[in-house]
Amino acid sequence: MDDSKMVGGKVKKPGKRGRKPAKIDLKAKLERSRQSARECRARKKLRYQYLEELVSSKERAICALREELDMYKQWCLAMDQGKIPSEIKALLTGDDQKSPQSSSNKTLKNGKYNQNKTS
Repeated sequence: MDDSKMVGGKVKKPGKRGRKPAKIDLKAKLERSRQSARECRARKKLRYQYLEELVSSKERAICALREELDMYKQWCLAMDQGKIPSEIKALLTGDDQKSPQSSSNKTLKNGKYNQNKTS
């Protein structure tokens, strides 16, 4: 008697279930693997370049903020001694054109400096 079974009108033979391994050429498989590795290395290189640029821009922003903080500290020390810095005088009088140091007429918006525009 035959070991095959009738299920839903189809004849099923006993044996292994699942996909049968395809007969893939070994050289083609190795070449696909190499290509995939090349693409992976290229993506990794781009990701690291992006991250390095991001870090350097954040470091520049930190340096600019530290310089601004130092300037404010100097202003505070000067005011503690009874002196009013010329930059603050210019801000109080509204005379921004006299100030050659343009950091006093910059505003901090969303972590970035924007030049004040007067129309």
